[in-house]
Amino acid sequence: MTFRGFIAVDVPASPHLDAFAAELRNAGPSWKVVRTDQLHLTVKFLGDTEEGLVPEIAAAVQEATAGLRPFEIRIQGTGAFPSLARMNVIWVGVEGAELIARIADALDTSLESLGFPRERRPWTAHATLARKKGHRDLDRVRRLLEVHAKDAFGVHTVDAVHLKKSLLTPEGARYSIVETVQLTG
Repeated sequence: MTFRGFIAVDVPASPHLDAFAAELRNAGPSWKVVRTDQLHLTVKFLGDTEEGLVPEIAAAVQEATAGLRPFEIRIQGTGAFPSLARMNVIWVGVEGAELIARIADALDTSLESLGFPRERRPWTAHATLARKKGHRDLDRVRRLLEVHAKDAFGVHTVDAVHLKKSLLTPEGARYSIVETVQLTG
């Protein structure tokens, strides 16, 4: 059996983040907004993942996080990929994620031998909040992003890295944890 897998760090909801997500939902029907209780930083997207590889993937995550103690990240700022002019994805930024970038780099190397290709682009610290599904109300959303460009959405302690599975549904993706590696230092 296979599942759609990825390795991630959870980003907890906050009242300010919930309010921003609600503003995006109300801005128009052109965006599929992620539920804030499902928000995460994707460290490494795996795609089709054989269940039999779970122990080896968990061992790679354990190795990539060895010696790391829990650390804080700040959820701050908003933006869009590839740009505000051509928005396809709306994100919230993450500051203090240098250790997550190191984990992503280590996993890129170690998981290649299991058949997961290396990323073509460098890892960027962001959590996807919405994906474009239409072409209406883009100026309204662009203005929201400009207004909230420097907003602080909270501080979070990263104390675990998860192997997750994604189940695509008509209401959007639903994520569940397959394995967790705690940061213990």
